[in-house]
Amino acid sequence: MQLHLLDATYELFRAHFGRPPHEGAAGMPVGATLGVLESVLMLLREPEVTHLGCASDHVIRSWRNRRWPGYKTEMGVPPELLAQFELAERALQAIGLVVWPEVEFEADDALGAAAAKWADDPRVERVVIMTPDKDMAQCVREDGRVVAFDRRKRTFMDADGVRAKFGVSPPSIPDWLALVGDSADGYPGIPGWGAKSAAAVLTRYPHLEEIPESVRAWDAPIRGAASLAQSLRDHRDEAFLFRELATLRLDTPIPESLEALEWKGVPREPFRALADVLAAPELRFRVPRWAD
Repeated sequence: MQLHLLDATYELFRAHFGRPPHEGAAGMPVGATLGVLESVLMLLREPEVTHLGCASDHVIRSWRNRRWPGYKTEMGVPPELLAQFELAERALQAIGLVVWPEVEFEADDALGAAAAKWADDPRVERVVIMTPDKDMAQCVREDGRVVAFDRRKRTFMDADGVRAKFGVSPPSIPDWLALVGDSADGYPGIPGWGAKSAAAVLTRYPHLEEIPESVRAWDAPIRGAASLAQSLRDHRDEAFLFRELATLRLDTPIPESLEALEWKGVPREPFRALADVLAAPELRFRVPRWAD
């Protein structure tokens, strides 16, 4: 069997910006939540999706905000979307799925921890992390037992795909992000370093601590090597901090067993109550299987 892991926060954002607004029974905005449900119920129709876990950012701030003041916050998130974070979690639980709503950690941390927990389980043929988030590329494995899947583009990314996209192997992704920065997460990277220069250096020296401080010790011809080496010397502490921010926390608690992630259908009563809250009685026609 395959284990599928869903980035519910990404799905919520995608639904919010990709479908018309919709008001629930109490007049509150529920369009993004409804979009997530419609999408996930369609996903559950696929025969290979038998075991599914969902990770969400219950709140946007996490331990990373204490490490770097500029890390992403709820600022700029549309209030009508922010108001649906908890509702979307309840909705996914109401259709019979396991949800990890993260507060101290991030959804990405939970996805990484879940992948690490079951990647070597002999019952699991493959772990499929369903997100286009570049942070998750670090979880992809050379043996093919963990891959990423972009649901919008319908494309898989294995280790060769990571190298083709970023120019580095999966274990070097946090180092690459530290050098290049991540505007979505709010850290700038190291001045003078770009995607190509970072990939060229990390191909030879896969991790920050392996990059010689003196350019004279570099044994690969890199354009602008002297200025890159100087910038890294000047900002070495920031580089290691940014790598910490980019590295997924595999100690994120994932207490469930693999058996608990088996989807056994939609429980009728919780689903009916949810459909009432969402003012979407037509949802019942999208249910692929009832639990009873």
